[in-house]
Amino acid sequence: MMKNIHSPIYRLDYFEGYSNGLNPQVRINTKRDNDAYTTGFNLGRLEFESMNGSLRNGVPQRIVNTKILEDFLLAGMLGLSIDTEGYTSFQLHIILQWYQSGIEQYDPNQSSYLIELLEANGIEMS
Repeated sequence: MMKNIHSPIYRLDYFEGYSNGLNPQVRINTKRDNDAYTTGFNLGRLEFESMNGSLRNGVPQRIVNTKILEDFLLAGMLGLSIDTEGYTSFQLHIILQWYQSGIEQYDPNQSSYLIELLEANGIEMS
């Protein structure tokens, strides 16, 4: 029998599992033995490990997530230097891919306009 993945209860369990899976300190809640929670947890953990490496190697000093990667992409697009201190070699590989992608889109004219606009609004870029 197929589960109703459109039900609000399924979605809540799925998203709770997903967010728990993204947290390296949380282990799967065996008391929440349902497909939605387990599926969400496994996908969240898979996403975490795709950016930070296997938890079998320990929890990294600094955690990489999508927002961090987008910041590195933007830094590359603006031609800014980046701070890579405290990241593992696995994380650096992922970060440098995003940064390189930003560099490939780097346009000095657009970058200077954006930096001027940000600074005019009180946002300093280094």
